Amino acid sequence: MEWDFQSVAIVGSGAIGLYYGGRLAEAGRDVKFLARSDYDQLSKSGLAVGSVAGDFHLKNISVFKNPEEIGPVDLVIVAWKATANGALARVLTPLMHETTQVLTLQNGLGNCEHIAEIVGATRVYGGLCFVCINRIAPGTIHHSAGGRMTIGAFDNARYGNAETIARRFKAAQIPATAVDDLAKAQWEKLIWNIPFNGLAIAEGGVTTDLLLANPLIETEIRTLMQEIITAAAAQGILLDQNLIESNIERTRPMGPYQPSTMIDFIEGRELELDPIWEEPLRRAEAAGVKMPALENLLRRIKTRLTERRLVN
Repeated sequence: MEWDFQSVAIVGSGAIGLYYGGRLAEAGRDVKFLARSDYDQLSKSGLAVGSVAGDFHLKNISVFKNPEEIGPVDLVIVAWKATANGALARVLTPLMHETTQVLTLQNGLGNCEHIAEIVGATRVYGGLCFVCINRIAPGTIHHSAGGRMTIGAFDNARYGNAETIARRFKAAQIPATAVDDLAKAQWEKLIWNIPFNGLAIAEGGVTTDLLLANPLIETEIRTLMQEIITAAAAQGILLDQNLIESNIERTRPMGPYQPSTMIDFIEGRELELDPIWEEPLRRAEAAGVKMPALENLLRRIKTRLTERRLVN
């Protein structure tokens, strides 16, 4: 019998979790949100989304403070920052039944591996979100551009389930595509995440338009992107050279966009250093490839974090 899902638990009710979970709920899926800081607002007033794909307001949503209240579901979507992954085992266990699948929408590398250690590799999927989205107030999301999602199975033999997940997302007005090579899709997304999230922090907290307005920084962006393509190739993952130009050109119309990691930096939260910058560097080095531009960027990010700690 083909696997499908009706009940969904959203672990991490921030911008990503609320937007994609909200779309699924609007489309009729039984979505339960695990929330912390937004719990009171979501319980009282529901979820409000202003979106280029159409605004919506869910006045009554299922929101919970702990996973035991939610109980077992068909699909768990992990949408919190990877910095919270130490709590995954405790949170995932009450949400699992014998056929539950887990989809992580987290940035970077290593998250699927971590979840697989808890629930088993055959249950794990990775989702890459190409979207400009921010949580502008408790229970309130602003979606300004994009929204496309790429979904792949950590265990390639589960491609059919990835297709099922993508099909349900498409029915919820989310452009979703299943891919048969998750690792390739993850490295493709790093082509944007590593330079734009990283340089937005290294430059002191600036938006993407300011990065591209500086020719020297744009050159650095291109250098970082080329390093990523080279590092991926050394691992047998062949990425198209055109991804450099296409990622830069799709960023220009975003205007003064604030990458999510830059917002975390400005607001004093812990950054996802390991999955976005450190793990790709480790994998490149293991494949015999040096990434000097990435090493330099990582040093600058850590310097900014040190400065922030001294100020505070």
